[in-house]
Amino acid sequence: MDDKYYHSVRLEKEKCMGCTNCIKRCPTEAIRVHDGKAMIIKSRCIDCGECIRACPHSAKRAVTDDLDMIRQYKYRVALPAPALYSQYRTARSRNHFLTALKKLGFDDVFEVAVGAEVVSESTREYLKDRKPQIPVISTACPAILRLIQVKYPNLLDNLLPLQAPVEVAAGMARSRALKKSGLNTRDIGIFFITPCAAKMYTKYHPLRGDVSDIDGIISFQDIYMLLRAQIKALGEDEEEDLAEATTFGVRWPNPGGESLALSINKFIAVDGIHDAAEIFDTIENSDKFDDIDFIEALACKGGCLGGPLMVKNVYVSQVIMKSMRDEKGGKYRAEKLPLRDVDYRDYMWDKEVNHIPIHALDSDIMRAMQKLDEMEKLIDEMPGLDCGACGAPSCKALAEDIVRGEAKTTDCVFKLRERVRNLANEMFELESMLPPVMAPVRGSGTQRGKKEEGHETE
Repeated sequence: MDDKYYHSVRLEKEKCMGCTNCIKRCPTEAIRVHDGKAMIIKSRCIDCGECIRACPHSAKRAVTDDLDMIRQYKYRVALPAPALYSQYRTARSRNHFLTALKKLGFDDVFEVAVGAEVVSESTREYLKDRKPQIPVISTACPAILRLIQVKYPNLLDNLLPLQAPVEVAAGMARSRALKKSGLNTRDIGIFFITPCAAKMYTKYHPLRGDVSDIDGIISFQDIYMLLRAQIKALGEDEEEDLAEATTFGVRWPNPGGESLALSINKFIAVDGIHDAAEIFDTIENSDKFDDIDFIEALACKGGCLGGPLMVKNVYVSQVIMKSMRDEKGGKYRAEKLPLRDVDYRDYMWDKEVNHIPIHALDSDIMRAMQKLDEMEKLIDEMPGLDCGACGAPSCKALAEDIVRGEAKTTDCVFKLRERVRNLANEMFELESMLPPVMAPVRGSGTQRGKKEEGHETE
């Protein structure tokens, strides 16, 4: 895989107040504050969106494609993430929602939830056929995939090497569009409506094939009001029969949704990037997970329902999702995952997912070892408070920056205070060493003046 990484999360410097809230939330220590402004270290950023949530000044934002982009294509297909169904309590059904979405300028709508069901079936076949290293870790969340690449190289062999649901859905949607439209593939635009900043990774870094089937990724926030107006205006007689997925696919964005669709009993479903990192730390350092077959990790609290590009509060979204029923299959517990004629090998990655080191101190191994020794000495001298006042998230991160030449010891306010105190002591000692003719006269200036004046009178 190419180490160059497209980043959706960007900083608007004019809005940044240098408050350091973001540096404490970043799971990969990708943010520093220098000269009163935050900066994002590109090689460390995984586009999880934690800084977007943490910033009280809206100085972090996710860059996605504009809705007007669809006009560049003759035939346009919308791919709504299943999490988006939770944003409109006024939608009568999924058909109501999907028809309203289609009216924003699309010729067809294809549910990503259908892709989720195909991935579920492919995963079951893969686990049965390959007997992989356990626990197998889901790769549906691109932020989690990136987190493992940069922080947990020992877990790369545990990754499920299958395309994410949106990639599978995009391929299926393009195949259907080619048949329905009769157009050339370059005239067909496939657009994912995303609740998540990290999904831009999918467009620019496809894990199967050289070019993604996704032509554009549009933030849900950007179309929320437009879609809301369409939902409000749409009459029941205008609804089209567009919903195809069962509840198994629709409930994928909930924590545990993927695992339940697989009918796996020994699984862990963890939501929140910091909780996921804690699980991965434990797996790397112990054997406590030998009896767990599958780990479903989602970067956002509440799963995709808590995505940084969503509008509704995650808890409100959960209530709306709970109230949903599948028009084609009844209640969730009464359903079975639909058998789909799939060959999991059609959805496996054809690229390697490699470790992308973010802590390499130097390309030369000898210099790197010297810098590591320097770094450890600096850490021992640091106060260990991890206060963030220096602009780095921790004392260890500051020590690393210092040996890289990107910071200095006095960036730490405690080390600066110590330096000032030492300088003051040195100045006092130097003053006591001055020759008598240069030494200051003890006592007040007024008394000295009186003595000198009296001497002159005598």
